[in-house]
Amino acid sequence: MKNGPERDDTQAAPAVGGSGVPQAADEQSGTRRRVARSILDHGPSTAAELADRLGLTQAAVRRHLDALVGGGLVEPREKRVYGSRGRGRPAKVFAITDSGRDAFDQAYDELAVEALRWIERLAGGGDRGAAAVMDFARDKAAAQAEAYRPFLDGVPPEGRARALAEALSHHGYAATVRRVDASAGEQVCQHHCPVAHAAARFPQLCEAETEVFSRLLGSHVQRLATIAHGDGVCTTFVPEVPPDVPPTKAPPKTTAPPRTAGRNPA
Repeated sequence: MKNGPERDDTQAAPAVGGSGVPQAADEQSGTRRRVARSILDHGPSTAAELADRLGLTQAAVRRHLDALVGGGLVEPREKRVYGSRGRGRPAKVFAITDSGRDAFDQAYDELAVEALRWIERLAGGGDRGAAAVMDFARDKAAAQAEAYRPFLDGVPPEGRARALAEALSHHGYAATVRRVDASAGEQVCQHHCPVAHAAARFPQLCEAETEVFSRLLGSHVQRLATIAHGDGVCTTFVPEVPPDVPPTKAPPKTTAPPRTAGRNPA
């Protein structure tokens, strides 16, 4: 059952506190924050999906979406269709904007960018600077892998993608898994990236993370989209793995980082 009717506050801009996070000064701003948070956690969503998820009427959700769009925190997009598209206009989804992500405690991302620039400069810039950043990214990713590993220990191959998504969600990446039958595999979707701005400037962060996914899952994986590159969700394709394939060991480090990972394929 949906909640009762809400006051029409379409004209009110989202309240923002000193930290940049929308504040629940009243019931309306609190509900608006829930709508924005749901989009952040679950990725681009339709008004109907939000209403069902939050127990609100679609009319109430649309009022809050109008205000969030007006405040620059979310934006409407055409929903991506996988497979054949039926008749009629595609559904409209609402996605978090960069400003919306910043509103959820991501100001420290700028500090990460400055730190990576310092590493790059200290190594001499150019290829050496890029290699130094890659070494840092791999070291950081290796530490993350150790935090994720307990979620995957003892999990059979067919369950590893879902276990990885659970580990990512536990660490703030709001991840889900989507089955892709036509491609004989699954997609791990990260709806939140705490270092999106840093990764946009330094794609080595995405490259190192992808390498870690491959090691943990015991399979080659393909990064299809990233929040850092302007997509609404970081999406990694995981092909089906034969049940007798164990997780792979970490490959030796290299000094020449590839420059294409973390970007959409052409």
